[in-house]
Amino acid sequence: MLKELQKIFGRKGLMEQALDDSVEMLKEDWEMFRESVKSLRESETAELKIDIEDKDSKINKFERDVRKKVLTHLAVNDVGDLNVGLVLISIVIDIERIGDYTKNIVELAQNHPGKLYVKEWEDTIKEIEGTVSKNFGVLIQAFEESDSDLAKKLIDDLWKVKNECDNCMWVLLKDGGTKVTVPDAVAFALYMRYLKRISSHLMNAASSIIVPFHRIGYREKNKN
Repeated sequence: MLKELQKIFGRKGLMEQALDDSVEMLKEDWEMFRESVKSLRESETAELKIDIEDKDSKINKFERDVRKKVLTHLAVNDVGDLNVGLVLISIVIDIERIGDYTKNIVELAQNHPGKLYVKEWEDTIKEIEGTVSKNFGVLIQAFEESDSDLAKKLIDDLWKVKNECDNCMWVLLKDGGTKVTVPDAVAFALYMRYLKRISSHLMNAASSIIVPFHRIGYREKNKN
């Protein structure tokens, strides 16, 4: 799949533009993610330095533009490019959903009383946040350089994040002795859920560099 993408993007204007648009969407998502986390975790008033709705609208427009470019390209070019077009459309669906989850984090910040700080879990939360944020940059680089090794590393990193998010939620649910207030417990559980979903969509997008279209969103087959 990767070699096919490289070959087509090198000679077809609209498809190359569609890939560029997908990368720009990711960059917008990354900024939204960083600012949404600051809003929830560092501000007592859910302060935001960006217009989150404007950013979300921009991402939605990118998604529509990618669909249009792919459709236009396929209408006037060889149907052999159909697989690549489907891959791009799949990628932008995941990228758009990431923007939605960053909005959910902002809504959480706006409704939580003050910044979210859970003493017993701070080291874990910060590690998860750092790993997710870092892998936005990894995915952008993987797309720009067509690097399947980077994509595989991202998937491995974020599988661990997903498992850690689940662990946080189950421990919080089962451990009646955890000293967390009700608002903090609810916010913490939702936050872990949103971080898990963002990780999943990043992994889905990364998998498109490694596997054929029908396996996007699934781990690479074990050849052994």
